[in-house]
Amino acid sequence: MKIVVTVKVVPDLNAPKSIDPATKRLVRTGIESQLNPYDEYALEAALQLKERLGGDTTVTLLSMIPESSKETLRKALAMGADDATVLSDGALAGADVAVTARALAAALKKIGFDLVICGGLSDDGSTGGVPGALAEHLGVPGLTNARHIEIESTGLKAQRETDTGYQVVTCPLPALVSVTMAVGEPRYASLKGIMGAKRKSVSTLSAADVGVDAKPKTELLRFAPPPVRVKARIVEAADGPSGAQAIFDFLRERKLV
Repeated sequence: MKIVVTVKVVPDLNAPKSIDPATKRLVRTGIESQLNPYDEYALEAALQLKERLGGDTTVTLLSMIPESSKETLRKALAMGADDATVLSDGALAGADVAVTARALAAALKKIGFDLVICGGLSDDGSTGGVPGALAEHLGVPGLTNARHIEIESTGLKAQRETDTGYQVVTCPLPALVSVTMAVGEPRYASLKGIMGAKRKSVSTLSAADVGVDAKPKTELLRFAPPPVRVKARIVEAADGPSGAQAIFDFLRERKLV
């Protein structure tokens, strides 16, 4: 079985962020990059499956990143992935959800897959829209918010988290699944894994190689910082009823009740 894990490289979580007023994009120059934390859980789910299935099961990373960010994937290779494919093209810079899903789908069709595993979100965009759109472009079942995945003779079986517990859902393969952090804490890379990652293959594809149109479907027209918060008002009430009245008056002033 060939499992492909989509991996995004995002700016350091603790680095200060800013938007370029000219391009209206997140400024990434001069900021350290790291693996998207949610995608590390996706990789952990894939590695768990590989360990259970054994045989010729492989785990491939697929990432849409600049060539300069390729080395960031070595951490994921050190964790246990077998190889990586990078979709890198200047035309894909600033890609929105629609372009990202279309481009990754084209790359997946090029390299082949039996199962695609995605993180639920990306730390920089946090739209959560790529997994569903990707499944649609691939024409395969898409299961979201999975906390556990199993491969059976009939296909994929997953426990899908809900507000009240979880659902047990099944679908045939090939398929795509996005996972939650409940799949298990991502493993640390061992020294052997770190050394071995240096020898693992990282191939590169361009937009032309996969035949994808990089024109975005959305346009950011304007942006502005959030309004400054006003100083909190402290009200001391003699008892419960007077405190409740003070809250009600506050809400009524703002026409919230």
